Amino acid sequence: SLPEKFDMILSFDHPAYKDLPGVWVLIGGLWIAHFAYWGFNQYITQRALGAKSLPEAQKGVMFAAYLKLLMPFVVVLPGICAAIIYPGLEKSDQAYPMMMALLPNGLLGLTFAALVAAIVSSLASMTNSISTIFTMDIYRSFTKSNPSQQRLVSVGRNIAWIALVIAVICAQPLLGSMESAFQYIQNFTGFFTPGILVIFLVALFWKKATTLSVLVAAIMSLILSLVIFLVFPEYPFIHRMGIVFLVSGFGCYITALLQGYSNQPKAIDLVDINFKTEFSFNINTIIICVILFITYFLLW
Repeated sequence: SLPEKFDMILSFDHPAYKDLPGVWVLIGGLWIAHFAYWGFNQYITQRALGAKSLPEAQKGVMFAAYLKLLMPFVVVLPGICAAIIYPGLEKSDQAYPMMMALLPNGLLGLTFAALVAAIVSSLASMTNSISTIFTMDIYRSFTKSNPSQQRLVSVGRNIAWIALVIAVICAQPLLGSMESAFQYIQNFTGFFTPGILVIFLVALFWKKATTLSVLVAAIMSLILSLVIFLVFPEYPFIHRMGIVFLVSGFGCYITALLQGYSNQPKAIDLVDINFKTEFSFNINTIIICVILFITYFLLW
């Protein structure tokens, strides 16, 4: 058996500490990635905004939270089984397809269909998000003429195709040359997520944030992430995201301070926004937190 494969909190001398730096997974930069993805990623929020009511949106989010609790069984456990059955695998990304090959024909087809459906659904949501953001927030805002609805649809479709081509090009390093595709994605999206999180947080909760201040935060996030990645290539990317988030936030604050530190006329007013959650939502939140606590306690 491989009991060490069940460890969720790795020691400093563990070979995989760079990817999962011990207790800092719980109290460090991983929260940056979580908030940026689950809280401010249009790919996620767009689905919640499509709900017919606020309670329905909350139920959808809660259902997704329960599904995430199954991830250790869906993703981690097959990998541990593969480490036992196929101990000589050269790359970790080979584990999942090797385990799928053990399934009987009927179940294999069902699993493959589920994976394809999930991939297509995610791809459609991301493509739609990219198209919407570019068309409505960039093209329509900066074009001199007032584009028609038909023109906006045409631009959105073209941008979707361009985004798909760029995605294919960026996916090239994943085709056998990377040790872990997931780690590659997390590492390089971490160049942008600290700045994105700063932008959304100050836009929502700080009325003194200016356009220039959030732009400075975004630029600092990219440049500082790149510098740390090149100068300290072995530095855990989770630590890097935490540091970049703090520095970018400080840069945003200093910029706003130099610009007069006054409330902005276009600032979001949260007074009339309903943050109330239903009793069932609160109870389920507590249940999920308890399950997570027990899981980490048992697999520490």
